[in-house]
Amino acid sequence: MASLVYWLDMAGVIVFALSGVILACRSRMDPFGMLVLAAVTGIGGGTLRDLVLGVRPVFWVADPTYLWVILATVGLSIVGFHYIHRLSRVFLPVADAFGLALFTVIGAHKALQLEAPGVVAVLMGLLTGVAGGMVRDVLARRVPMVLRQEVYATASIVGGIAYVGLGTLDVPPGIAIGLALATTLGLRLAAIYWGLSLPVFAWVVIHPLAPPLDTTEPVANNASERKERATPRTKARVRMITPKRARKKRGADDA
Repeated sequence: MASLVYWLDMAGVIVFALSGVILACRSRMDPFGMLVLAAVTGIGGGTLRDLVLGVRPVFWVADPTYLWVILATVGLSIVGFHYIHRLSRVFLPVADAFGLALFTVIGAHKALQLEAPGVVAVLMGLLTGVAGGMVRDVLARRVPMVLRQEVYATASIVGGIAYVGLGTLDVPPGIAIGLALATTLGLRLAAIYWGLSLPVFAWVVIHPLAPPLDTTEPVANNASERKERATPRTKARVRMITPKRARKKRGADDA
């Protein structure tokens, strides 16, 4: 079991490091920038997790193999830069989805090993899965995926809950890891493929019906007064709607 978790953790570092390299290439960074993005993405979330849980030393200090794996990933990426540069735009979110699933389970597993409560284990899985990507996107001057309306952090939370829940039901660890990985990865890939997203708060302009004609009012004397009477007042209210509907509404208002 320990060896399975270790190799899954190493696979997550490789996938996340590769996503950092791809983003660095698209941001036109030099090899040092590629190394920085790969490192913060690959070990950033796990570092914060260990610091929060009070683990000393953090995992990559105790086992420098993680650093060598990141260096090897960046080195091979530089050699194959031509092929990486030709990857489609979909590859980065897909690679990020695999890293998210792997690190979510690893973070929750490590928290449970340290006898943390279930809710803390779910949060540690979330922290491990999203923190590195957040730092990567901030350094590349992009809005982090977790702060967008996409189903990203939600997939990590659901995967962490699945892993903790299966553990309480005494499901074998290997099966629990596989189901939690499939849950997180399935939700994230479905969100990428179908464009699923959470509802957002948006200003919606509600146009009331025009007031009935009052024949007792005096006739307007000028054009501006007649226009003011004929134009109904609008009122802006906050509504939670889907991003797609918000974009359509915004376009209609601009028109």
